[in-house]
Amino acid sequence: QVQLVESGGGLVQAGGSLRLSCAASGRTFSSYAMGWFRQAPGKAREFVTAISWNGGSTEYADSVKGRFTISRDNAKNTVYLQMNNLKPEDTAVYYCVVNRYPGTSSRESNYNYWGQGTQVTVSS
Repeated sequence: QVQLVESGGGLVQAGGSLRLSCAASGRTFSSYAMGWFRQAPGKAREFVTAISWNGGSTEYADSVKGRFTISRDNAKNTVYLQMNNLKPEDTAVYYCVVNRYPGTSSRESNYNYWGQGTQVTVSS
């Protein structure tokens, strides 16, 4: 059974940092892109970032460019999201995802595995 378990969420003040982790189990995802989406209260789910199967390519939403960094460790079947200079508008549930393909994409339909999500709250 495939599981994606996110951790590292929490409450932080504006300008602070958090590091999210997503550990995958049940199969190896080293051949597939991985990423993060988020959903704020009352808003649609949105793409945040993605990383290709070997980490050679990354993609970011404009709203997080320069502040967030995605990375992966295929030996550990884990993907990370380093979030710096957090803003109140980053408050959301963050979901770890696995793509059907090796390359990055911002299209939600390309992702066929989803974690349960971890809450990130940024206070002003």
